[in-house]
Amino acid sequence: MEDAPALTRQDSSRWHRILVMTALILSGEIIFTLPFVVARIFRPTLLDVFGLSNLQLGTAFSVYGIVAMMSYFPGGPLADRFSARRLITAALVATSLGGVIFATIPSLPTLTLLYGFWGMTTILLFWAALIRATREWGGGDSQGRAYGFLDGGRGLVAALLASIMVGILAALLPVDVASATLVQRSEALAWIIRIFAGLTLAVALLVWLVLPERTPAAGRVSEPGTALAGVRRVVTMPAIWLQAVIVVCAYVGYKSTDDFSLLARDTFGFDDVAAAQVGTISFWVRPFAAVGAGLLADRFGASRTLTASFGLLTLGSFAIAGGILQPGLPWVLVVTLVATSAAIYAARGVYFALFQEARVPLSATGAAVGLVSVLGYTPDIFMGPLMGYLLDRAPGAPGHRHVFAAVGGFAGVGLLASVAFHWRVRARKTDAANALSR
Repeated sequence: MEDAPALTRQDSSRWHRILVMTALILSGEIIFTLPFVVARIFRPTLLDVFGLSNLQLGTAFSVYGIVAMMSYFPGGPLADRFSARRLITAALVATSLGGVIFATIPSLPTLTLLYGFWGMTTILLFWAALIRATREWGGGDSQGRAYGFLDGGRGLVAALLASIMVGILAALLPVDVASATLVQRSEALAWIIRIFAGLTLAVALLVWLVLPERTPAAGRVSEPGTALAGVRRVVTMPAIWLQAVIVVCAYVGYKSTDDFSLLARDTFGFDDVAAAQVGTISFWVRPFAAVGAGLLADRFGASRTLTASFGLLTLGSFAIAGGILQPGLPWVLVVTLVATSAAIYAARGVYFALFQEARVPLSATGAAVGLVSVLGYTPDIFMGPLMGYLLDRAPGAPGHRHVFAAVGGFAGVGLLASVAFHWRVRARKTDAANALSR
């Protein structure tokens, strides 16, 4: 198995490693705030301000997903060939510029094109470069921690931003939130978007100053044809295809968090600010769940950790689908969302750590990320329209139950795929041990 390359003296310093991981965490979260976090936290407000149905917003998400699918695979070889510093910085700057358009509250056709643009900036230039840089940071024996820190740190940043932005929204609206006019709500949302765009640009500057110009292993993978050889190699690995199934199922769970704030409004009658506060609960669960899952993955294995996560997600999703959430019992809502969110973010925190269990060569990391992602993130295409259709077809609590019935079904498949992955890796290790003993 090919381990991470030795770092320079500067790179190996503790403080520099902390700065690099901080830059990766901030960039990994802030780049998705404009396309997704705004809609996740402020979904009821966004739907009213933009004059959209759930299906129309889901269609815009789907356009993002289609462009992203076309970007994941070429993005992998790019990350194996070019500097993460340049790729990530360019992605952040371009995404921030899209926020300028977003803040004008554009029409649906323009909004749909904007989501397509973000599908390219956040994936083609960014995603595989981020995952590769994180794997190199983790070295040969701390992959769970590396990805756990990345997603946990991203979760902490998201939680802080969500709480602050909800406070800003409340400050921009009248004391009696329900009396706010559409103009007041539109201006408040526009300011939230402008702030996110400014933060995205600021993080681009941080990345440019902190990340090294070239990734430590760049010199070994820059020769022409090496990237394509990596693609051919990972395509023949059955474990990578199982990993792709795992990511699909985990990402379906993650996309369901877009529904939390709307669920609170439709099921419990919360106003915009209270619904947004419910949406932030999931954000605060994320750092603890992801870091905890990373530590467990390094001790017990990523595939075992994923098996437990999918088991909890299956139970939580079917509990919501079964009607456990009833008006007048907000504590049940909080407990259910905390448990379900813990399962979702635990899975997200470690599913890329499976590369180490699958023994994917470091030089083929970008190619593996591209293949897993192009399949694994297909929920970006179908979950938005699916959720929108289910919610619009059965308004109120029934629509949300239908959404989580679908999530529970995917979680069950993810559970089976995680078990299959674990047994395949275990069988391969046993075969290798037997071959050595002969």
